Amino acid sequence: MEKNKLPEINTEMASEEVSAVGEAPEEKKSGTKKLVNDILDIVESTFATVFVMIMVFTYLLHPVNVDGDSMNPTLHDKDRILMTTVYGKLEYGDIVIVNNDAVYGIDADGDAVDMAVKNNQLDKCIIKRVIAAGGQTINIDNSDSDRSKWTVEVDGKVIDEPYIAETAFTSKSGLFDGKFPFKVPEGYYFVMGDNRNNSSDSRSGYVGLIKKDQVYGKALVRYNPLSDFKFLFNSHKESAED
Repeated sequence: MEKNKLPEINTEMASEEVSAVGEAPEEKKSGTKKLVNDILDIVESTFATVFVMIMVFTYLLHPVNVDGDSMNPTLHDKDRILMTTVYGKLEYGDIVIVNNDAVYGIDADGDAVDMAVKNNQLDKCIIKRVIAAGGQTINIDNSDSDRSKWTVEVDGKVIDEPYIAETAFTSKSGLFDGKFPFKVPEGYYFVMGDNRNNSSDSRSGYVGLIKKDQVYGKALVRYNPLSDFKFLFNSHKESAED
């Protein structure tokens, strides 16, 4: 080996090593950018979810607290339910939340008339069940001496009411006493509570017929207490024990 001779250098290997070292900052930058994009995606998804939930609970679903026992045994005092303000045609069995700010009866011709009740004790939000809609004929038959045989008829047919407690009976005394049977005017509803022995409803001079624009919404589900979670749109087909 000659003195003072420099060792040979593999220039190709050195070039590769230099190139590898030079790419490291770019890889780090790419990784940081990916992390930022992932975080932004998560934030965007979260905001989108929150926005959708806000829209749903603002325009579609509203929580409602049940106050009182007029809907026993289907609903109880302090139950919490969700109602929807978007619904189609209201029919028999639907549970509705009503703004009871006016009382409507019928005149001699069967047309709806504002009773102009002063100091209405029930000028508030109430929850009841639709029994008959506009165009249908409602009748409460109390002719039998046995109260358990008192019936509610719609269009001449006795309706099945499994949602009423066994000891409940439907009296017709009140605003429409002496007027049964009668046809519900178009655009109005005849409503009653499931707890017929203790319910101020369309039979009462403080409630009367419900005008369509008085209906806030339709009850969908009871969500609290959670142990009694229940869908309500088919409750008129279920027995009181369910």
